[in-house]
Formats: sequence, structure tokens, C-alpha cells
Amino acid sequence: MNKDIKILRNLARELAEVAAQPEQTEKKRLWEKLNGLKPERPMLVIDDIFICWHELNIEDALTLRCEDHYFREIETQLRRLLYRNRYLKDDFVFEAAIYLPSTVRGLDFGLAVEEDTINLNEDKDAIKAHHYYDQLKTEEDLEKLKVPDFRVDEEETKKHKEMAEEAVGDYLEVVMDGVEIGHDAWDLLVQWRGFDNLLEDICDNPEFVYQTIEKSVDIKLAILDKLEEKNLLRKRPQRLVGSITTFTDELPKTEDADLMHPKACDSFTYGMAQIMYLMSPEMYNELEITFAKKWFSRFGMGYYGCCEPLDDRLEYVKQIPNVRKISASGFVKNYERFAEELEGKYVMSFKPSPAMLVDGAWNPERVRTELQKLLHAANQYKAPCEFILKDLSTISSKPKRLFEWVGIANEVLQR
Repeated sequence: MNKDIKILRNLARELAEVAAQPEQTEKKRLWEKLNGLKPERPMLVIDDIFICWHELNIEDALTLRCEDHYFREIETQLRRLLYRNRYLKDDFVFEAAIYLPSTVRGLDFGLAVEEDTINLNEDKDAIKAHHYYDQLKTEEDLEKLKVPDFRVDEEETKKHKEMAEEAVGDYLEVVMDGVEIGHDAWDLLVQWRGFDNLLEDICDNPEFVYQTIEKSVDIKLAILDKLEEKNLLRKRPQRLVGSITTFTDELPKTEDADLMHPKACDSFTYGMAQIMYLMSPEMYNELEITFAKKWFSRFGMGYYGCCEPLDDRLEYVKQIPNVRKISASGFVKNYERFAEELEGKYVMSFKPSPAMLVDGAWNPERVRTELQKLLHAANQYKAPCEFILKDLSTISSKPKRLFEWVGIANEVLQR
């Protein structure tokens, strides 16, 4: 047997054993109850994308041993899942499946990002600083933005599926997944223009900014149509962007829906406009909510917000159709008022401060106090809630500190 395949097969067997445990079914049920606004307890999840994996390797749990490049990608996913089970005792649901990306060519807006970056260190998972160059200075430049004629590389996708099936197919379902897409047009504009240039135009040339964001969203909606047509929407039932848990018994909405050929109306989406928190609520409504409504109206259910504080503009956020979960980030000024305004009609998605895990800030009792404060705000107004620990750029290379944080969180939330 090929050495790489033997490594992956052993990892897959271990994951299948974890997935078969009754607690996975129970956690899935609890997520469905929460997302259905009938929670039995708060839920907890650690983001697995925006996390400093390069600082977490203990006992060689994350050390890759495969030699083939594609097998190493599969190995990375399997080792991280098993690491979660062993060390990060949150409410993540383990499945006897592995979701691998189909190879899609040409999925862009006709405009590549031009930037300079500075890496924190040589590790590919480490954080980077970005400086973006302005490529959309005039109305003529908007002609650069186009609906892409993208396609699936069937040959490579088939090859990858066959490789994965041979390696882990005896234990895990292999799903060649589609594309994760959401309403993040403002993040794209920052990458195409640079932060300062965009903010200056919001003040000095708002009509041009409106044209730019309108065209960007219209192109994304056209891409969405094509993704449905080509069966390239995300199939994974659990997560969006690493931390948004989407188990629900309210989707799909159509009776003849095929989970392996999903449509937007039967799917969960997300949206955000992080840089727009600098704008007034009224301008936010005009330049962001207007377009968020167009996007979310296509989907069955959605999550809105990220790191930006939304407590002074919830009246507008609540106008977005099909939103079920709303981010209550660490920059919210008044969590009690936030919970009251949600009226029990949305999941309040807390984002505890990741800064507490770095050297100079770590204090277990302070962590406990913060979590108790957030939970009290939700309980006071009967707001269904979840806790997401994300944006862990560093934990000062002290993995056990993260494990302790999770232990404190579980104690507070389950009590």
C-alpha cells in the first residue's frame, strides 16, 4: 500500500470513529434548535480558518507526513479535525465526510488584486499586512469589472476525487464541494482600491462609490446564477467561513430540493461590511443595506456581520430579508441594548475578544467575567445566543492557554 494512502486511511478511520459517537447527533440537534430560535443552551465554536494553526502543533498532532501535494491537503484537513476533537472541546459536529474543493477556473471579476504584503513569519498560516493598489479610479475603470466565464476543470476534479476515494473512501464520504460565496462586496472594493482611496471617495465622490458597489453586487448575483446552473454552490451542511454553523431543519424550503444540487433559496448565506462601521447609520443604510437586501433575498437563511459593531444600526440590519443570525462583535458598546433590540427573533452571535489570549493580557478570571457579562445580556432579554472565538492571529505560541479558554467557556455556558 502506498505510504501516503496508509497515513490518510488511518486518519480517516479515526475521524469516522469520532463521527459515529452519539454526541455528534446531539450537538447537531442543539444547533438546529438554536438556529430555529428555540435554544436549549448557548453554543460554542472555535473558528478553524482565522486561527494560528502554526502555533498549535503539540505532540506532533499537526505534523504532515504525506509526500504527495494533494494528499498533504487532505492530511491537513484530517489532522486539524482530529486536533479539534482532541483538544478544542467546543460544539463542532464531526461528520464521516470530507469536503474537498472542485477545481474551478476563471472565477474572478476580470480584475486581479495588486498588492504588496509583509509576512509575520515564513509560515503560510501566519498573518500578513497588505497594501493594495487603486485600480478603479474612474468610471471608465469600472469597465474592467466583468461577469466571469468560469468553468470546472472536470479532469482535475475527477482525478482529485479518485485519489481521495482511494485514500479515505472506505471510511469517509468524499464530496467535491462547490463555491462558498457571500455578500462581501466592500471587502472586495478595499482589495481593488485600497482602504484610504475608498474612504476618500465615499466622502468626495459618493456617486462613483455607489456605482462601483452596485456593479460589484450585480456581478456577484450573476455569478450566483451561474453557480446554481453549474451545480457549484456549497454543499457542506455545517459551516460558512470557518465559524458560522448552519445546521437547520428549516432548509431546504423546496420540496424537491437535491442537497447535492443546491439552490440559493435552499441555502444559508452570509454578509458583512466591516469598513462601513465608520459611516453613519443612514449612509450605511444607503450604501450597504440596499445591496445586502438584494443578496439575502435570494437565499433561504443568512448570517450578517463580522467584526464591525452593529448596535447603532440594528434597525437597518433587521430589514435585510432572511437574516437569522447577527454578529455581536467585541466592539459593541452596549450588549444589553443589542439583545433587547433583537427581540428574540435572531441568534445573537457573540465574538469574545481574542486579544485576551496573548501575553500581557491573559487572565482566566477576566475571561470568565467577560463571558458571564455577555451571557447575562442575552439571558436578560431571552436572546438565543452562540459564542464564536475567532481572529486568533496569535496566542503567543501557548496552545494550552487556548484549551484553558475553551474550558472556562464551557463551564460558563453550560452552567
